[in-house]
Amino acid sequence: MEDFHSSAAIFPVGYEASRIYWSMRHGNRRCRYLCSIDEKDGEPEFSIRVIEQGYEDLLLTGSSPKGVWDKVLEPVADRRNETGILKLFPVYLKGEDLFGLTVPAVTRIVESLPGVEACSRYTFRYGRNPLMELPLAINPSGCARSEPKALTHVKRPHTLTSGSTIKTLQTNGGSPAELTGVPYSKQFVHSKSSQYRRMKAEWKSNVYLARSRIQGLGLYAARDIEKDTLVIEYIGTIIRNEVANRKEKMYESQNRGVYMFRIDSEHVIDATITGGPARYINHSCAPNCIAEVVTFEKDHKIMITSNRRIQRGEELCYDYKFDLEDDQHKIPCHCGAVNCRKWMN
Repeated sequence: MEDFHSSAAIFPVGYEASRIYWSMRHGNRRCRYLCSIDEKDGEPEFSIRVIEQGYEDLLLTGSSPKGVWDKVLEPVADRRNETGILKLFPVYLKGEDLFGLTVPAVTRIVESLPGVEACSRYTFRYGRNPLMELPLAINPSGCARSEPKALTHVKRPHTLTSGSTIKTLQTNGGSPAELTGVPYSKQFVHSKSSQYRRMKAEWKSNVYLARSRIQGLGLYAARDIEKDTLVIEYIGTIIRNEVANRKEKMYESQNRGVYMFRIDSEHVIDATITGGPARYINHSCAPNCIAEVVTFEKDHKIMITSNRRIQRGEELCYDYKFDLEDDQHKIPCHCGAVNCRKWMN
């Protein structure tokens, strides 16, 4: 990893980004630049493919983001000078920025990749992954190679059931809604619709995506979250049971993980392709959140709500409450809770 990062960015092999920038051939036109990072002789190779209508694609390579972008910026600056357009100063433009590596959403994901703890010169913007601070795994026999092969991926069944009562969110001016099950915060009782709208506006500052100690990627609290707070909505495409069954078979044939959540007896939310980050919340036998089917403005929605106070950096999880299956269809649970049932179903 020593050569695959700088103080400002990490350079993951396989990264690709599409950028629209000024043309190298015409001062008043723009064209498309496909940026990518590959590995060559143990070092990163930065490439830019110039795609402009009426011209053949041009491939530029360099050993650094700045080096390869300078091959674009210098001709662009010359064309702008020739046409009298506002002057461009390439020396002040950073290659990491032009590659898109410093975009907050990209940085959050890159900082959660395996091996980033070896980036000694990089300054983390969102803090090191919580997994990095965990103790090393203990091998009872003293040798990792002699241990049984760990199960690294568990495909989620196509239906996650919330197991909670359907609630109704009261809109401004509407009649009071019956609240059953887990209580909401005082603010939510006073104005149910306002807390939902607030959650929709602020959920990006509530959570972040990172590697999970439970399974694959997980969702973590980006700040302290109080009990009975709407954290995030489980979103996706609402489909009927028949469509869900067909799509499940299609996803399995494509070797995809399946992310679906049942709303009621007839409808399912499919988050496999068009879902949000809530689909990455892992199961736990000692959850800090609950999943609830809520009715808001005549639409059924699935809300993830905290059932206790959650500290910043803590992984979000809830009980999937799968139906019990026979031994041949059991799914092992890796939540690590004291009261872990060992099986998710």
